[in-house]
Amino acid sequence: MPPAIDTSRPTDLLHAHEGKPEGSFLHRLTAETWHALLQVGLRSRAFARDELLPMGPNHDSVYIILEGVVRQDRYPLGTGVASPGHQVQRSYQLVGEAALIQPGASVDTRCLTSTVVIPCSARYFNVLTERRLPEARLALLRSLEDRIRSDEVIYGMAIRPPLERVSRLLAHLADTVGVPDPRTSQYSVITGPGQKDIAAALQLAVSTTENALRTLRYHGVLEARYRQFVIHDVDGLRHLAGA
Repeated sequence: MPPAIDTSRPTDLLHAHEGKPEGSFLHRLTAETWHALLQVGLRSRAFARDELLPMGPNHDSVYIILEGVVRQDRYPLGTGVASPGHQVQRSYQLVGEAALIQPGASVDTRCLTSTVVIPCSARYFNVLTERRLPEARLALLRSLEDRIRSDEVIYGMAIRPPLERVSRLLAHLADTVGVPDPRTSQYSVITGPGQKDIAAALQLAVSTTENALRTLRYHGVLEARYRQFVIHDVDGLRHLAGA
């Protein structure tokens, strides 16, 4: 993997942990711990949309997501089995954490937008957090617990109606990665995941997902664009999600 290049100004990195969604890895870090991580020489690196984050035996790394949205493809029955991957969107998290326990372990992680990450060798991260920064390891464990609980609510509700499931996922994305619409500043814009990503994440048929999105458009809750959703009514979305 090419060396990490600082793609952000020092002041940007210094405050990168602030204001992140509750429960995310960056949110769980204190200012003191975050500044200590930066002082050990970690640098940011940018990836283009559709690029895979290098992981696995040849790239034993973990990544702190600073900007952007990624999709993780999981194959519970094995990659050789024709079964849908469990796909999730992540931002402001540490990904590739399996390598901290089992060297060489990886999950296919693809950038759905231009993405800025801080890569770190899994072995170095283990040594760093065991000996010098145990607070960072505690922050990671807490963020993983929050992530698991969130996943259960979003991805583990196969018995719920598709409209509710699609609404729940979009509401979650609006809360975690949504940004104000630059044209109006009133709407939340989710950039990166498309209709097929939503369908795959929830293991729904594309046609079923289309019907749910059509219903949301009919009620004026959202506008669907290419690899982008503009949420006009976040409260309405949460109401349909049963939240």
